[in-house]
Amino acid sequence: MITTDVTPGSPCWLDLGAPDVRAAAAFYAAVLGWEYESMGEGEDMEGGMFRKDGKIVAGLGKLTEEGARSAWMIYFTVTDAQATTQAVERAGGTVRVAPRDLDDWGWMAQYSDPSGGQFAVWQPGKNEGFELADEPGSLSWTELFTSDAAAAKEFYGDVFGWQYSGMELPGGGGTYTVITPAGLPEERMQGGLMELSKEDLALADGRSYWHPVFAVADCDAAVAKVTENGGSVQMGPEDMEGVGRLAICLDPANADFVVLTPTSGS
Repeated sequence: MITTDVTPGSPCWLDLGAPDVRAAAAFYAAVLGWEYESMGEGEDMEGGMFRKDGKIVAGLGKLTEEGARSAWMIYFTVTDAQATTQAVERAGGTVRVAPRDLDDWGWMAQYSDPSGGQFAVWQPGKNEGFELADEPGSLSWTELFTSDAAAAKEFYGDVFGWQYSGMELPGGGGTYTVITPAGLPEERMQGGLMELSKEDLALADGRSYWHPVFAVADCDAAVAKVTENGGSVQMGPEDMEGVGRLAICLDPANADFVVLTPTSGS
């Protein structure tokens, strides 16, 4: 489960880079019931926060990077962004945005893993991250699709100290690796990684990529909202034993995410 505490190595924030901020805000309002709170309409300030039931759940900003695809960026809590940057470089990753001091709010940095998967870290100051998790309309899981699961496990293990356990997928679908923060029991599992062929990673031109899983009360109703509002569905809705009913979706700008109605008690 994902929580709102500040456990090192656990997800604490996510934001979306979108080519059209207003369109993205309207889409996620329809699908997840989010309210958008703008932080400014200037050319360099277009973006803001999403809230669910008054609590901050994610950020939204204008996609400005040349040639970049619209995608969700997941941030993980660290105690020292500078030390994490050194660990990323030692492990063969790339620094996309060097650690930035955001006054008393905290420090942020962004990276790519050796197979191209982009992720970020947050060293909390006054701001610890999102205010709601593991509830309908909020982040409930994180997932990495990669062409080399063994290399990904080694890299993120070196950077975050993550613990791993394997779960066999039904129908000979391979092994799904479950991620738990260092030193915590498996009840605190926060995400997973799955090996796919580079052909199956076409959304990111063969590179690895992370995406968020959002809890919803009714997966089928959420999928209907996705398609009604210009998005599309890559897979599902389908039931996964012990997990729940889920679907892999794309928003109108092709940013990927998953909606999941968990199995009762899971």
